[in-house]
Amino acid sequence: MISRFFCPPPLPENQDFELPADVAHHAERVLRLRPGDSLVLFDGEGGEVPGILVAVGKSARARLAERRSGDRESPIRITLVQALASGDKMDLIIQKAVELGAAAVIPVVAERSVLKLSAERAEKRLAHWRQVVVSASEQCGRNRLLQLAPVLSLEAYLGSQATGVTRLALVPGEGERLIDMRDPGSGDTHVLVGPEGGWSERELAAICRAGCRPVTLGPRILRTETAGLAALAAAQAVWGDF
Repeated sequence: MISRFFCPPPLPENQDFELPADVAHHAERVLRLRPGDSLVLFDGEGGEVPGILVAVGKSARARLAERRSGDRESPIRITLVQALASGDKMDLIIQKAVELGAAAVIPVVAERSVLKLSAERAEKRLAHWRQVVVSASEQCGRNRLLQLAPVLSLEAYLGSQATGVTRLALVPGEGERLIDMRDPGSGDTHVLVGPEGGWSERELAAICRAGCRPVTLGPRILRTETAGLAALAAAQAVWGDF
C-alpha cells in the first residue's frame, strides 16, 4: 500500500513541496520511507495529490503530481452521538467510525458516563481524538476528515436546532429495526448511543420528547463501544455502500 499523509490545505500540485515536520517525521522515522518511495498527500477536503519522496531529513520534500478527486465518502450522512466512554473506548469508537464512513461524531456527557472531563481535560481529549481521526483517515483512504464536535451535555445536544435531521436512539430490545426504516437519502441521520450503564429513565424521557425514534439492534445487549459501530455497519449495508 502507498503511504498516505494528511496535510492541511492548500496542497500544491506539479511541484516540489516541503513536508510539514510531523509528516516528515512519520514518513522517515516511523514508516522508514526513503527518496524514490511513492506517497499520497490529502487535504481533508476531498482531494489528494500523489507524489514521490525526493528528500528526507530537515528539509524533507515530495515531488507532487496533479491533484485528483478521490472522494470516498458514504452516500449516507450519519453522525454518531456517542455518550462518553471510559478508558480507550472512545479512541476505538472514533477510529472505527472513520473507517465505517460516519460523517461526524458528537461526544455527549450522560448521567451514567464513567468518564468525567473538566473543560481543560475535554480540550486535551478533543485534540487527541482529532489525531485519531487523521490517523484513521490516512489508513482507510478517506480524503475528508470526520467532523468531531466539542463535548456537549445530552441536554445541550437535545436542545440544539436539528432542522431536517433524523434522530435515532439505540434502545436495547425496543423500537424499529433499521431494515424496516426508509432510506434517509441525502438527509442527516444522528444515532444516539448511551454510556456503559445505559441511558437513565430521565434521559430516555428527554430523548423521546426531543423526537428521537427508538431503534433496536436485536435482542442482545451490546456494549457502548459495539452498539454505535454495529449501527453504522448495518446502515451502510441497508442504505449505504456496503
